[in-house]
Amino acid sequence: MTVEVSDVPEAKRYEARVDGETKVAGVAEYIRTTELVAFVHTEVEAEYEGAGVGSALARTALDEARAANLRVLATCPFFAGWISRHPEYQDLLYQSRSQVSD
Repeated sequence: MTVEVSDVPEAKRYEARVDGETKVAGVAEYIRTTELVAFVHTEVEAEYEGAGVGSALARTALDEARAANLRVLATCPFFAGWISRHPEYQDLLYQSRSQVSD
C-alpha cells in the first residue's frame, strides 16, 4: 500500500490518499503562522487505521515544517504522541520564550 500525502493550504490541512484513490484516507488539520505551525486535529478513516496513514501524515507535515524552518506546536494528541516516539522530530517542537519572574 502506498500512501501519498499533500498539503492543501486552502483547507488548512494535509490529506492522505492510498494507492492513487481519490478518496481521502486521512487528514491532519493545522494553523500556520510565519514562524509556527500548530497541528490541531488528525483523523484517519476507520478502514485505514493501523495502515500507516497517520504516520505518513505526520512525517510529511513535519518534514515540510522543517524545510520551511517552522516550529511545531503539537496540540493534537496524535501528533504529540507520534513526535514523542520519534526523537528525530523533537527539535521542531515550539519552546516558549517567556520567562517566569520570581
